[in-house]
Amino acid sequence: MGEESDDVPFEFEGELGVEEASMVIEKHGFLSWLNVSLETLEDGRAVMELPYQEKLTNWVTGTIHGGVTATVVDTCSAFALRTCMDDPMNTTLATTDLDVKYVRPATSDIHVEAEVIRAGTSTGVTRVTVLGTDEEGQSKEIAIGATTYRLFTESSL
Repeated sequence: MGEESDDVPFEFEGELGVEEASMVIEKHGFLSWLNVSLETLEDGRAVMELPYQEKLTNWVTGTIHGGVTATVVDTCSAFALRTCMDDPMNTTLATTDLDVKYVRPATSDIHVEAEVIRAGTSTGVTRVTVLGTDEEGQSKEIAIGATTYRLFTESSL
């Protein structure tokens, strides 16, 4: 394969908190480009914020592209699931199913909440809600989602 890289975010042991996870986001080219931030990270739950940015919108409608929303659903879910792992940053997660139901166009900052439904030894499942704000300032569901992951520890790779 390839050579070892110094681009690995960092060596990590122990509980995964907002500060550690935010360092991962900052070092990740795509996630940092999205300007997504992790607001809450607790046992089985993660909350992320994505500011509305023109670079992330559909060029005709000005709404946040659905692929961006799906990316944040997947990312928030993975962070939530990692809080349930004994070795959170040394467990490999492979998305096996990503389901996003778009309820309405995203025309504002989005707020993503992921909750772990099951964290087993080989599979993890999450449920996700994506919220935005309408013209009147009311919080509205933008999308709902669910993810399934295959979990790999070093011994199972």
